Parts: sequence; C-alpha cells; structure tokens
Amino acid sequence: MTETRLLVAVGQAAHLECDAVLDLGPFHPSAHAGLQLEITTRDGHITSVDPRVGLMHRSAEKLFEVRDYRQILMLANRHDWLAPFSSELGVALVVESATGIAVSQRATWSRMVLAEATIIMAGLAFLGTADPQGSLHALLRHREEWTAWLERATGSRVHPMITRIGGLAAPISDSVLSEAVSLAAKLSQDIEDAHSALSRLYLELDGLAVLTTESALNFAVSGPVARASGLDLDIRTAAPYLAYDQLADHLSLSTSTAGDAAARYRALVDQVLASARVLPMCVDQVRACSDQPIDVPLPKTLKVPEGTYYVRTENPMGTSGWLLDSTGDKTPWRLKIRSSSFANLQAMPTALIGMPIDRLAEAVRSFFVLMGDVDR
Repeated sequence: MTETRLLVAVGQAAHLECDAVLDLGPFHPSAHAGLQLEITTRDGHITSVDPRVGLMHRSAEKLFEVRDYRQILMLANRHDWLAPFSSELGVALVVESATGIAVSQRATWSRMVLAEATIIMAGLAFLGTADPQGSLHALLRHREEWTAWLERATGSRVHPMITRIGGLAAPISDSVLSEAVSLAAKLSQDIEDAHSALSRLYLELDGLAVLTTESALNFAVSGPVARASGLDLDIRTAAPYLAYDQLADHLSLSTSTAGDAAARYRALVDQVLASARVLPMCVDQVRACSDQPIDVPLPKTLKVPEGTYYVRTENPMGTSGWLLDSTGDKTPWRLKIRSSSFANLQAMPTALIGMPIDRLAEAVRSFFVLMGDVDR
C-alpha cells in the first residue's frame, strides 16, 4: 500500500508552494481564494486532510476596533464577497440592539427584500458553477440579472453599502421592487428549465463526501450543508429577527439525512426557491408602509453602551453571528464574526476521508465555502 502526501492549492494559493492545484472552474466563487489542503492518500484514496487557512487574512476584526460604527459597515461589507449586504445588516442589527434604536417597518421590510435577494444571488453563484462543463451556466446568467438589479436598487453591483444604522441610505424605488418580483418569478422557471442538468448532477454526486448528522452537529455547520445532514436549522424561523416571524409558514426548508454532495446541492436549490417565494411578500409589505421614513436621525457621535451583545442572522451559506463587546466608546472593544464558511470548512475534512482523490474538486465545491468568510 503506497502512502502519498500532497499539498493541494485552491485558487490564488496556486502561487505559493504546492504539489497540485485544485481546479474549481474559472467562475467558481472560491476560484480566486487562498486555501491549501494538506492531504495524505493511500492507493488513490484520501486518508487525512488538513486545511491550511489564513493565506488571505485581512484583519477585519482588528480593523473594526479602530473604526467608528458607521465605518465598520464598509469593512464588514467586504469580508464575504457573495453576501456583502448580509454582513452590513449583521453589524447594523447588533448596534441597533445594543443602543435601542428602533427601525421603521419600511426599512425592516426593505432590508428583508435585499437579504432574500442576496441569498438568491449567492446560491446561483454556487449552482451555476456546480458543473464545470457548463450545463448550469444559465443560472449564472440569471444571477447576472440579479446583479444588475442590485445596482439599480443600491447603486453598486458588488458593494451595495446601502445599510445605515437605523435603516437604509435610501428607499428602493417602486419600479425596482417590481423588477425584483419579476426576477423571483422567472427564477422558478429557470430552475425548472435546469431540471435535467440538476438531476444529472445529483446522480453523479450521489454518495460522495458524506457528512454525518453527528459530525454536522460537532462542527456546528449551518445553512444548506447542515440541512443536507439532517439538521433543521434556519435562524429566520428558529430565532426570528427583522420581521421574519411573519413569514415563518412560508420558509419551511427540507432536510435530508443523506449528508452527501448531492443532498447539499438539493438543499441549496430548496433555499434559493424559498427566498424567491417570500421575496414578493416582502415587497408587498414595503409598499404597504411606503409613507414611513427609511432611516432615523443619529447623533453626531454614536456610542454603544458598555456591555456584550450578540446577534445572529441567516446568511446565504448559513448562520452568521456578530458578538459586540463595548466599553461605551464610539469604537468597539471587540467585534467578533462567527462565519458559516469557517464552520463548514472545519467539517469538510471529515467528509473527505475515504474518498477517491480524483473526486476532490467535486467534493470541495459542494461545501459552499467562501474564503473571504473564513480568513476575515
């Protein structure tokens, strides 16, 4: 029996020392990331995996400590490049919770429109690149339509920066809200049109890289990865924030105990369709309170009362947590991000053991890890 050790590079880590480069495809969200996997194989099968993280560490959490709370929104926006609005929202919610700032219903429902659109956009990025041969690239084209919509809604395609503590920088126009409803309806049809390609994908990935329910619990995974392993967890319904308690009946998501790559993609499709289902409901609520302000006046210097505060949100790839420790100043003493990608990456090696090395790329793609959300 022959044992081999390999240092496998993902994305930009290919420019560092490595034995092999893992090709996730040019459009995959992690293709330009920095990750190394130290792998041991025996007779072509993986026996151990050690992820090497921190290669693109940007010190976001330390930078938070020397920025006031308005400036932190901009930094948080950049750590997860598939869900910038979700990160803005997390900061705003924890500061609002700590200071007692009450946000209008118009701003609350507008935030939910943007949050659900973000879940759709991030999901389409992973689904559209699931098959490097291009059979699902139509979903990437649909994502491009959502990206154009985001630019019309916020002024930016990549970094929306529309969130303000106390609301939003500007209201979303009625015509842009109508576009979101149309895109949500079109998405269901696009997913249906991709049924054959998705079915082939599920068949190819059946039984690959199984993450058991026990392992999912031990590593605290969340989002589609968790639901694929039997954990029924969605913060929008388990611990509602914003106005998600009013949508609980429409946000039921399926779970599976299969725990394999196919189940993870099925869970992701289910999540995207659920967001497309509730987004028009959010738009209706925005229109119902269109006479309300979109934000609240803030003092020139915003200080958070001394204490420790924690907020959780449901980001596209799972639960995100924001732990704020304040000494009563205009900057946090500590602002810690609990990111879903970090937990998913921790769990991944367990699922890879015993798998053929030549299927590594397919398995890694199915864990929906974004390195900006890991090396924050």
